[in-house]
Amino acid sequence: MKIIWHGHACFEIISEEGKKIVTDPFDESIGYPRLDIAADVVLVSHEHYDHNNVAAVRGRPEVVRGAGEHVAKGIKFYGVKTYHDAAKGAQRGENTVFVFEVDGVTLCHLGDLGHVLEEEQLNEIRRAAASIDVLFVPVGGTFTIDAGDAEKVISQLSPKIVVPMHFKTPPLKLPISGVEPFLKGKKVRREKKLEVTKETLPAEMEVVVLDWRH
Repeated sequence: MKIIWHGHACFEIISEEGKKIVTDPFDESIGYPRLDIAADVVLVSHEHYDHNNVAAVRGRPEVVRGAGEHVAKGIKFYGVKTYHDAAKGAQRGENTVFVFEVDGVTLCHLGDLGHVLEEEQLNEIRRAAASIDVLFVPVGGTFTIDAGDAEKVISQLSPKIVVPMHFKTPPLKLPISGVEPFLKGKKVRREKKLEVTKETLPAEMEVVVLDWRH
């Protein structure tokens, strides 16, 4: 599969047969260019304008929202209820973590997770998938977990590949941190896009920073 980052929490995941999944499409008012993207499935982690701009996605995608098991375009998606803050949603509401498999590779998109995972949430994720191969994790703080809590969540889930998201880049107008605090002391690979198969998953965890410009 190919994974392309469009900025913020928006990724385009393209299967070997050409099916396209788009996560958390944003409104261009956050600073990134207007999305020019088509999809078969769109995942929405929560209903904030920088994550739920489904209208920006071309085609007639099936939209997946909320907790529980969903099937869209023949792909199973499992949503786990979490929160957008460390106060059980009292500040910014709920958030959905999505776990799904493409081409034999298990992906987990954390959305705007605002806290370290609770045991019950971890158990739900483990029921959905024996292990996580690719983890999309917010690291910018302010509205989500920061670099320190991202480390804790990564330790909880033990993914093969970590892809940081939801951090400050030059176009972004939101007041969040850059990726650098998270990357400190880590071996990092920078790519325009990520190509991964079950056979090419690394033996030891890798951090891959994608470029939103392509």
